[in-house]
Amino acid sequence: MRIGMLSWESLYSTKVGGVAPHVSELSEALARRGIEVHVFTRRGDFGSYDEINGVHYQRVDFDQSGDILVQMDRMCDAIFDRFGHVQKLFGSFDLVHGHDWHPVAALNRIKAAYKIPYLITLHSTEWGRNGNNFSGDYVPREIAHREWLAGYESAMVITTTQRMKDELKWLYQIPGDKIEIIPNGLIIGSFRRSQDPGRVKERHGIHPLAPVVLFCGRMNYQKGPSILVEAIPQVLARHWDAKFVFVGEGGMRPICENRARELGVDGSCIFLGYTPSNVKEEWMNACDMICLPSRNEPFGIVVLEGWDAGKPVIATEAVSIIKNFEDGLLAYIQPESIAWCINRLLDNPKEMERLGKAGRERLEKEFTWDEIARETEIVYERVLKKR
Repeated sequence: MRIGMLSWESLYSTKVGGVAPHVSELSEALARRGIEVHVFTRRGDFGSYDEINGVHYQRVDFDQSGDILVQMDRMCDAIFDRFGHVQKLFGSFDLVHGHDWHPVAALNRIKAAYKIPYLITLHSTEWGRNGNNFSGDYVPREIAHREWLAGYESAMVITTTQRMKDELKWLYQIPGDKIEIIPNGLIIGSFRRSQDPGRVKERHGIHPLAPVVLFCGRMNYQKGPSILVEAIPQVLARHWDAKFVFVGEGGMRPICENRARELGVDGSCIFLGYTPSNVKEEWMNACDMICLPSRNEPFGIVVLEGWDAGKPVIATEAVSIIKNFEDGLLAYIQPESIAWCINRLLDNPKEMERLGKAGRERLEKEFTWDEIARETEIVYERVLKKR
C-alpha cells in the first residue's frame, strides 16, 4: 500500500503544533507495518526530499506572502504539482490522507485528476479554535468552509474523540457512519526524565518543596489559561506556597499577566512564554500536577504527555479522554471548580500518586502509535474496498 500524507507541518519540515508529531509518528508507525508513506509538506529549513525513519518526505517551496488562505492555496498548488512527479518516480498511490483544512484544495485536485480517494483527519475545528463561535471575518468563515468541504468530499473522516465526532456532525452535518474515532498517540517514554524536581524549581526562584501546578499550551481563549488564573486566589487561600507555571505563548498571555497582578497573585505565577521542547519536558517532570482549563479541547495531547511523566492531570469537562477520579480529575469550566480539584490533590498526596500511576498505565495500553497505526490501516482497507 502506498499512501500520500498531506499536512502543512511535520517534525521534519515546519513544526507549528500538535499536528506535526501526529503526522510524523503515525507515518513512522505505518511504515513499520510495511506501508509506503510519502509526507507532502512545506519545506521549512529542510531539503526537498529525505527518507527519515522509513518515511519519504516530499517538501515544497512556495511564496509565503499574504494571509493564511493565500499561503495555503499556493502550498496546495505546489503539493499537487509535486504529487504528479512523485507518482511518475514511485508509482501510483492507493490513498491520500490529509490533516486539517490546510491541504484540502490539493486533496480535491488529486481526487479529481487521478481518481484517488482521500481520508481527512480533522484534529480540531475553526469554530472550536475561535471560542465556539465564528467572527464576521472572512478568514475563519472560509477555513470552516474548507473543513466542511473536506467532510463532504472525503471517503472517510477520522477524528480523535467522541466529543470531536459530535462537534463535526453538528457543525458540518457529516454522517456519523462516515466518521471514525482513532485517538492521538505518544511515543512511550518520550517525556520521562530522571531529574531532581527541586533543582528545577530553585532555578526559577521557587522553593524546592513548593507545589507547582503547570499549564502547558497556547495562551488563547480555547485553552482557557484565564480560567486557571482566576482560580489561583482560592488555591492560595488554602495552600499559600503553591506556584503556577505557564508554558506557552499567545494573545491571552498579557491578559493573564495583567489579571494576575490585579488579583495580587502575580508573585505566585511564572509566565515563561514559548520555550524549547527540553524546557517543557523539564517542567513536565518537575511539576506536581498538570492543569488543562480548556473551554474547547479536540483531544488534549498534554494529558498523554503528563501521563508519560507520571503526573496527575486536572482538566475541564471539555477534555473527554480522562476518566474522572480514575486517571485524572475533571472540573466544570469555571475557576471555582478548577480550584476545588487542585486543592483536593494538594490535600491528598497519595491520590496524586495514584492518578499519575493510573494515567501512565492507561497510556501504555491505549495510546501507542503501533496500536493507532493498526487502527488506521483498518480504515484504509475499508476505503479501498469501496473503490
